[in-house]
This record gives sequence, structure tokens and C-alpha cells, in this order.
Amino acid sequence: MTTQYETRPSAATKPVRWAADAVATMREGARVRLDYSAQSLWRVDRMIEDLRREDTPYAAVDTVLRGFGAYAGEVIVRQTGAEWWTSGGDHWIRTPDGRLWDPIDEARRCFAGTGSLRLLCRDATVAGR
Repeated sequence: MTTQYETRPSAATKPVRWAADAVATMREGARVRLDYSAQSLWRVDRMIEDLRREDTPYAAVDTVLRGFGAYAGEVIVRQTGAEWWTSGGDHWIRTPDGRLWDPIDEARRCFAGTGSLRLLCRDATVAGR
């Protein structure tokens, strides 16, 4: 059995929308400007850490984490020329060197206290060169 993989643009449709929603929500609700730069991921990591420290239930932030992960993925895509891939409902990015990265899951790990979107971007950007 072979698995059907989709690449940009069809695979990018949902994560690009999730990222844009996260940017709009942060701008309008939290007055935080996200500009798709690697530096902006410092702010995202801190916001996720604040949610964790406040003992926010995971169910209450699942969609927010998905948006933050998609945002980090778009930062990597824009910096490295990576592409979004999807299979079975999961979304990840493939950098030009062929490596696969899962920024949405990394946002969940960040909420659990074991991940960092900033460091994921750094590693993927270096690997993608």
C-alpha cells in the first residue's frame, strides 16, 4: 500500500490559513504583531510558556497551538523554500535538503515544556541551507 502525499499548494491550504488566523488573533486580541520572522518565534514560545504556566487545559488551547505551529512552519517555508506536505490529516514541512519537520507537533511539545518553535526554526533553517 502506498501513501498519497500532497505538496504545496494543496497541502499548504490549511496550515497557511491556520497561520494567518494565529497572526490575526494575536494582532487583534493580544496586540502582538507576528511578522513571519524567525525573531517573532521568541514571542510565540513565550506566549505558549505563559499558557502552560497558567495551567490552561490542553483542550482549551489545542487550536491555538495548531495555529502557532502552522505559523512557525510558514516562517520556515518562507526562509528556506520548504514545502508543506500532508498525509492522513497530518501536516509537516519538507526542507530543500529532504528533511521532514513537524512544527504543529513541536507547538504541542512546547506547551508540554519540552519543545521550542524558535529552536525548531533555527535547526530547520540551518539544515535547509
